[in-house]
Amino acid sequence: MKGDALIRMYENFISDFEHRINPLALVEIIIYVVRQISDPKQAIDFLEKIKEKAKSNDEAKLLCMITIALIKLKNRDIDSVKVILEECRTLLDSFDGVTTVHSRFYELSSNYHKLQGNHAEYYKEALRFLGCTAVSTIPSGEQAERAFNLGLAAVLGEGVYNFGELLAHPILESLKNTDKEWLVHLLYAFNSGNITKFDELKRQWSTQPDLAQSEIKMRQKISLLCLMEMTFKRPATNRQLTFQEIATEARIPENEVELLVMKALSLGLVKGSLDEMDRKVHLTWVQPRVLDLDQISTMQKRLEQWCEDVVQMERLLEVKAQDILT
Repeated sequence: MKGDALIRMYENFISDFEHRINPLALVEIIIYVVRQISDPKQAIDFLEKIKEKAKSNDEAKLLCMITIALIKLKNRDIDSVKVILEECRTLLDSFDGVTTVHSRFYELSSNYHKLQGNHAEYYKEALRFLGCTAVSTIPSGEQAERAFNLGLAAVLGEGVYNFGELLAHPILESLKNTDKEWLVHLLYAFNSGNITKFDELKRQWSTQPDLAQSEIKMRQKISLLCLMEMTFKRPATNRQLTFQEIATEARIPENEVELLVMKALSLGLVKGSLDEMDRKVHLTWVQPRVLDLDQISTMQKRLEQWCEDVVQMERLLEVKAQDILT
């Protein structure tokens, strides 16, 4: 319906029996009505009245608040949106399980952080949105846009070192066979700490202004991921790395290795100790991450090796036990 047809339909028809409609269903209807109100203040005032009518239902109340915040966000009333987000999150935390309103909240929250340029928070909230939204319900053009924005946020987000959840999500399929497919390859390069691949893709990623301006930070990040991957690939009994090995793999001068390891330790990405005298690093733990298929394959091989070691130990014990008994 065009013009004010929906507004007139509400005023002349729905308003007469709205008290009999399920509050959440009523708000869902009102969302379509309010789109025809061009003045933001009038739209918000109308929604505030509906929120009061639907206050007996927390989901309906929350959906009203989210819709109000979306209008305010569109009009760059950032401070008001922040306050509403905090109120919404408190209410959302009181719900049992995932409701139909969760995806709307995470979409609002991710859009807020995107506007603020907060890559890490946008990445977290956008992934949560995808976690409670079927990809098939997102228009194909929007899928590609979301996938691209998520990819950029993952690479640029401070403190984001886990790419596995995004790499496993089908939304990345929307970038395949497009001029943005290079971003998928870049995500895999970061996830595996593959600096050679990162450099090979520079011609593509440097065309993106945000990435080109953040090259130093990106190199620092992928170097940390490279150290994590080196630790992950090694068996627990052989996690002693030399400064030279790390420098070669991370493509950094050997005199910068100590700083890299100290940064990884301080961020809690790895645990271990530095031996400055022997120029070695002994790592005992690496932060758990969602693994891609290649990393799962590596884990499988390590488990197979561990099983072989256990069998050999059993045989050794059998032989030694006979010697003791005899």
